[in-house]
Amino acid sequence: MTKEKIEPNKWIDRYADYLFNYTITRVNDREIAQDLVQETFFAGLKSMKNFKGEASERTWLVSILKRKIIDHYRKINSKKGQAEVRINYNSSEEGEGDWLEERVADLSDLGAAGNMENEELGDAINNCISKLPEKQAAVFKMKTLQGYETETICNELDITASNLWVIIHRARTALAECLEENWF
Repeated sequence: MTKEKIEPNKWIDRYADYLFNYTITRVNDREIAQDLVQETFFAGLKSMKNFKGEASERTWLVSILKRKIIDHYRKINSKKGQAEVRINYNSSEEGEGDWLEERVADLSDLGAAGNMENEELGDAINNCISKLPEKQAAVFKMKTLQGYETETICNELDITASNLWVIIHRARTALAECLEENWF
């Protein structure tokens, strides 16, 4: 069996598009996807001595990228007090969305009008969740509201992790559209 040779000077030409497309389907954010691919190339350069040539160069880079994507989600999910869901309430197509609790005022700072507005937002969110397809609503609630681990949800609903993230993405998109129509 021939051992693969590593050629980092050709990585961008050979693998950048593939790695970017792989990443964008998992993070759904062009800037983050570009950053993760760049981090993958840097990590590959740093760990070239660990490349044994048993897998293809592309496979090796994809395995590094997978860890970068996982680390990205861990970092997002480890921030205490932040909702996992991003809702795009900007009117522009290019809008990045904002963390939901950054949009909702701190309950301790709310007056009577603010409390009413916050209750209305809660009602709007619950109403929009009730309009989701059953599986999307279940996955969204389990992951975002109840804080279940990905593995637990996948085992309970008999879905793959990739499928879970697709379902969550679709739920987030539907919720954003629903909230835009019914709240903002």
